Amino acid sequence: MNSDLYPDLAAAGSLAAALDQVAAELGVDLVTLPGDWGPVVSASIAALVPERLPLSVHIGAERRWFGVSGWSQGVELITGATPDLADVVRAGVAWGGEGKSLRELHAQLPFLHFSELAEAHERGPAAAVDVSWRLLREQAADAPDFPEFGLLVEAAQTEPRLRQLSPISSHWTLGFRTYTGRRSPVVVAIVPSHAGRPYRVQRFLHEGVLGEAATAEEAAALAVAHLPPGLGPATAGTGESPV
Repeated sequence: MNSDLYPDLAAAGSLAAALDQVAAELGVDLVTLPGDWGPVVSASIAALVPERLPLSVHIGAERRWFGVSGWSQGVELITGATPDLADVVRAGVAWGGEGKSLRELHAQLPFLHFSELAEAHERGPAAAVDVSWRLLREQAADAPDFPEFGLLVEAAQTEPRLRQLSPISSHWTLGFRTYTGRRSPVVVAIVPSHAGRPYRVQRFLHEGVLGEAATAEEAAALAVAHLPPGLGPATAGTGESPV
């Protein structure tokens, strides 16, 4: 840590201690926790709001700034950076203590940003699934030289059992998940046709071929046939057991 950039951290001994001091000066309640990158350069601010993880805080190396990140149910909802440690404290209170919405967080602290998809996650898994499908259609529209991907997205979306799942694209492979969190595994995936090769239905994103198909519609139907019975709409989270 550069003490010229962070004299307050150097005096306090750690980022968490510096956050505690600023919180006391502002007269707000705050519970700081250890960070993932060591106590001098990182910390987190505990969250009391259900499903919201502690606000992660870390420092910059080349210039003074504090980066923050707020996650919930496997999704990064907010992120931002500021040179003002007091703003970090205010963000921690608003995020984890007051449970402000993403729009309220940005209105109060403009350095905090969120995406359209993050806001959809805030509304619930159905909204997140809808936005994810639309973003995939936009991705396909931006790739006119790879029409097979667009055909695959459209074919998959017309299958009701695939349409209710959370879609993900990785190196043009289309995967389907039962949870909306980023770390959730796929239950089936489809590789688009390319260079004369057929569409491939796979168990995982990049391996485990289950079968091949000549058209996008046939590939989507084959993927449906390999879905577990009784699979319902995607739900929030990652499917991992809480720690």
